[in-house]
Parts: sequence; structure tokens; C-alpha cells
Amino acid sequence: MPEAYIIDAVRTPRGIGKPGKGALAHLHPQHLAATVLAAIRDRNELETATVDDIVWSTSNQEGNQGGDLGRMAALSAGYDVKASGTTLSRFCGGGITSVSFAAASVMSGMEDCIIAGGTEMMSYVAASTAAKTNAGIPSMGMGSGHDALDVLHPQSNQGVCGDAIAAIEGIPREALDALALVSQQRADRAIKENRFARSVVPVLNPDGTVALDREEFPRPETTAEGLAALKPSFEALADFDQGNGRTFRSQILRRYPDLEFRGVHHAGNSSGVVDGAAAVLVTSARYADEHGLIPRGRIVAYANVGDDPTLMLNAPVPAAIKVLAKAGLGKEDIDVWEINEAFAVVTEKFIRDLELDRGKVNPNGGSMALGHPIGATGSILIGTALDELERTGGRYGLVTMCAAGGMAPAIIIERIDAS
Repeated sequence: MPEAYIIDAVRTPRGIGKPGKGALAHLHPQHLAATVLAAIRDRNELETATVDDIVWSTSNQEGNQGGDLGRMAALSAGYDVKASGTTLSRFCGGGITSVSFAAASVMSGMEDCIIAGGTEMMSYVAASTAAKTNAGIPSMGMGSGHDALDVLHPQSNQGVCGDAIAAIEGIPREALDALALVSQQRADRAIKENRFARSVVPVLNPDGTVALDREEFPRPETTAEGLAALKPSFEALADFDQGNGRTFRSQILRRYPDLEFRGVHHAGNSSGVVDGAAAVLVTSARYADEHGLIPRGRIVAYANVGDDPTLMLNAPVPAAIKVLAKAGLGKEDIDVWEINEAFAVVTEKFIRDLELDRGKVNPNGGSMALGHPIGATGSILIGTALDELERTGGRYGLVTMCAAGGMAPAIIIERIDAS
């Protein structure tokens, strides 16, 4: 089977994802995607007419984020018209899936050069949601119709699910806050030591001025006391009547009738709402040789798992176990684990279940500190893992994350020593 090599990985800095407040919020999502596509081309002197496909991830595909962002962003970036493109969604997991699909195409021998990645403008999603709410247009999800609960059963709200999982697992808020503080501290250290410098490319405004060239979301001044003072974010939502007396709490209790849980997640120990994009260049060995490209990494294995959508966030552990088995590796072989911090309980449970060395998990901080641009995050984390393997001399990195609907993709990459 042909190998799928990672030639390069780039990303934007992450901007605060609030309309009118973030440094990227005034830009079109296509502009962010075009920024990373242009960077991956220019850094590798890529002949874009030889790009077989562009596989892109965007979770909220409507309005400005609709219309096959992968293809349109490539045209916006000045790619040759021969470079095709497609766009997918696996909710939060799409950025891993885009790279997995790229790897599958190369490993099948059908294609030789694919760019995978993703974009999410959470500021745009927020503005779009607010506009629809003001116009009286119901959102997708429980309560969007009289049968919506049954159609979507048993999916609930992710934050409420996080609180429920913490109760089931007996994980106290103090442990979740402690993990959030570590995330901020590690991100601050990584930024000060320029650990993201190889991957991050600045985003320019249409007039050529710099829109953002640094991470905008981290709060290095965070303290344990400050986190402890924050009010839970999902308690009121858990008991909000979605119609006919149905609530997210009652939705969970239909499956777990004896469960008692309270709010333990808040803005400080949940993933940050941000804007961002990332791109990963994946090629065959033949293509790399013919075009003078030096691989940085190899895609070893990937896997997908579905789990109970009532709790929604528990699939990363089985996904990791599955991908390790596919790769013929054990957890002791993994030097870097990137486990998306959608909510602190996801990463904390993962560490506890697999009994991992905490120093190897999200060593440069995670989404609680840096933010989670939904469809782009998986591709960002693959690049982050590769950078860290190169920095430390490690060999294998494993990336996984929970996704809505109770899913999780996972991928293992291997650093290639170019020396």
C-alpha cells in the first residue's frame, strides 16, 4: 500500500469568535481558508495544477460558510482551476476526517497530492444564529418541531452532557479547573517559546494590512481562584423547557434515570469560541520525489467510532483504542497526545481511562486556552502534534476529539527524521 506523507501543515492564529470583537470577525470565511491555502502553496512552491483535490471541513455549512468552501477558497487563493475541491462535516471532528480522507485517497493509489484542512468562523455562526433567532426562525435541534426530540433522540446539549459525564465518572469541578489552568499555563509557555512559529501564518486584510498574527484568545493571567469564581454555564440550559416540558436534563434522565448532576463546566474550563483555519499537505512518495518535497511526517492509521449520543462526548477513548490497534501500537508508543479540550471532562476522563502521562497530553495547551474553531480544529491539532514531535524528537502522535452525535475520529502520525 502506498504511504501517505505529510509535507507541511499551516494554520492561522485563532481570533476571538464574537461578532464585532474578534480581530478576524470582519473577514469572510473564504478569506481565512484562502490564507492557509496560499501559504501551503507558497511555502512548498506547489504547482497547484498538480493538486488532485482539496478536502475541506466546515461544520456550519450555511450562508458565508456554505457553497463548497474548499473549492471556492482555492480559487480565491489563485489556485489553478484544475485543483478540485470538496467540503465535508463531521461536526467538531471534521478537521481530522479531511486529513483521513486525503490519506485514504493517496494510500489507495488513486491520487498523489491532496490538501486537507478546515475553516470555522464562530463569529459568523454566532451572528447568523442571532439573526435567525431575531427573525423567529427555529434552529436545528431539540424543539425545532413537535417531533424533533424523537427524530434527534437521544442527542442532548454538549455542555450539559459534559456536566453529566463528570457526575457519572465522579470527577469534581476542582479537577476540571486544575486542567483548565494547566492548559492556560502550557499555552502561555508555548507562545513565549515560539513553539507555534513554524505553523502559524498571519492573516492579512484585503488591503494588505495585518488583521491578526498572534493568538488572540489565551488568558495567561488565569488563576485557580478566578476559575473557581466562575458560574456554571449550562445549569440553566439543562432545565430550560424546549417544548412540551422536555429539557436537556430530562433527555439524559430518560437513559440515566438515577443520575444526579450539577453544573461544573463554565467559560474557563470549556473550549474557547474562536475563528480559524488550517491546511495540511498530503502526498504520495512518488509525488514528493518528483517535486523535490521533503516529508515531515507519515500518516500511520486512522479510525472512526460512534458512541452513545445521549452523552455525546465519550467516543475519544474507544477511538484511540481502535486506531492504536490498527497501527499495531500501544499507548506507551505515543509520544504526543492531542486530545481536544471541548470540555475539561473529555480530556480528564481520557487521561484517567488510559492512565496516561499527563506531560504527554496537550503539552502546549489546548482548546480551553487557545480556542476551538470547530471544523478546523482537527487539522490544527495534527500540525501541532507534528511540530511537537519535531521539537522533542518524538516518533508518534495521536490526535482525537469528540464530535456531536456521539462520534470521534482519531489519527496517528509518525515524524520523519529528515536528517
